[in-house]
Amino acid sequence: MGNEGEGKMKRAVCLVSGGMDSCVAAAIASQNYPELFFLHLNYKQRTEKRERKAFRDIAKYYKAKTLEVEVSYFKQIGGSALTDERIPVPKEVEENEEVSQIPITYVPFRNAHILSMGVSWAEVVGAEALYIGVVEEDASGYPDCRESFIKAFQKAVNEGTKPETKIKIFTPLIHLSKAEIVTLGVKLHAPLHLTWSCYVSNGPKACGKCKSCKLRLKGFREAGIKDMIEYENL
Repeated sequence: MGNEGEGKMKRAVCLVSGGMDSCVAAAIASQNYPELFFLHLNYKQRTEKRERKAFRDIAKYYKAKTLEVEVSYFKQIGGSALTDERIPVPKEVEENEEVSQIPITYVPFRNAHILSMGVSWAEVVGAEALYIGVVEEDASGYPDCRESFIKAFQKAVNEGTKPETKIKIFTPLIHLSKAEIVTLGVKLHAPLHLTWSCYVSNGPKACGKCKSCKLRLKGFREAGIKDMIEYENL
């Protein structure tokens, strides 16, 4: 949400999925905080195994303390192509689908859950910064990636933690395009080659066809930078 106050405290919790956006957000946190705590959520998503590997590789790169939370309820709840294998992951906008429609890859209210976990851990370890790599302008239209949602959640954090607890949520990528995120990541020496964006494949190669792969590839192409991960269908 802004950079005011960054760097005054030495500990930051970063929500790291293993994807490119959360990796670059963590890279920004590393510029301001010497002690990093990386939290990762395994929620029975299709690419859980590969995302976990990416998270661990990124955490090792930044020498961060880690916490992996395992939940199954997102799969039990369903409603998303990422958690229900009966729902196909879309490769492009269907002819009868509105561009503004919430994608079927949206996991209902997921960011509220992981933000809550991050706040809980930040309160325990004494961190006063919580970084999340949500992107509003060039993302897939997820409602829990909007700045208005983060601002509302910040109010809940302020009201729902101990009086002496001061945790600020930072969303440094919120208004950037994918190309700008790639460029910034390279500038900060973020390990983009360790990240994983594919919604379909658990490796060793990304599918190259799902919406997430296409958005990532578009970002690298527009930034004029070569993506170092391998793809099946290029």
